[in-house]
Amino acid sequence: MSNARRVLVHSDRQALAGSLAARFITKVVDLLDQQAEVNVVLTGGTVGIAVLEAINASPARDSIDWSRIVLWWGDERWLPRGDAERNDTQARSALLDGVALRPENIHWCPAPDAVDDLDAAVALYGAELAAAAPEGAEAPRFDVTFLGVGPDGHIASLFPESPGIHVTDATVIAVRNSPKPPPERLSLSLPLINSSDRIWLALAGPDKASALGLALAGANTIEVPVAGVEGRLRTVFFVDRAAAAEVPEELIAAEY
Repeated sequence: MSNARRVLVHSDRQALAGSLAARFITKVVDLLDQQAEVNVVLTGGTVGIAVLEAINASPARDSIDWSRIVLWWGDERWLPRGDAERNDTQARSALLDGVALRPENIHWCPAPDAVDDLDAAVALYGAELAAAAPEGAEAPRFDVTFLGVGPDGHIASLFPESPGIHVTDATVIAVRNSPKPPPERLSLSLPLINSSDRIWLALAGPDKASALGLALAGANTIEVPVAGVEGRLRTVFFVDRAAAAEVPEELIAAEY
């Protein structure tokens, strides 16, 4: 386990989302004092969308210069643009439609109504990442990456024992036969996720306790993908009390 990992426990999901939203706003404002743009990777899921809603509801929301925020997605469901089950559709409703983002700074994952097939979508998103990368890199440097975690320990659309969790030579992968519907998805690879400066994981509910406990105990990444998550600078688990049920007390940070 990385020494950079921290576990912050909150009373419930609402408190967790509010804490993560406040941390995001503070960190992004600080980063924008030091650099021209901030690259952020978004996630879907109940808690991930709750965090975006909390950012949108924060009185400090507009302290961020949103025109300098560049958005990417950690994974996306292979569904038509605008489908209610797409992560980006939910993100638009939760936050994106309410802030002054530049359209060219929102890097939507391709949809089946715009490209021929899933492999073409993977190639297109990989090319988009490469086009935004500094010289010699395959993708931009992500400042903040949000991740949710499934009860089985999956992150993005990297599922236990799946082909995608083994990939080390690509930035974007095609996911087929996902154990969760829909079966087809796009996902960033684990090495690209781990290239992020900061990875913030949000987990709520008793069904996440086992996955979190296994991750912190150093489980095999192939079996528990979240165990392999490690940002360059910091990896923080924002959890509620129910999800923290199997976390040793010494791993819990009371405050930043």
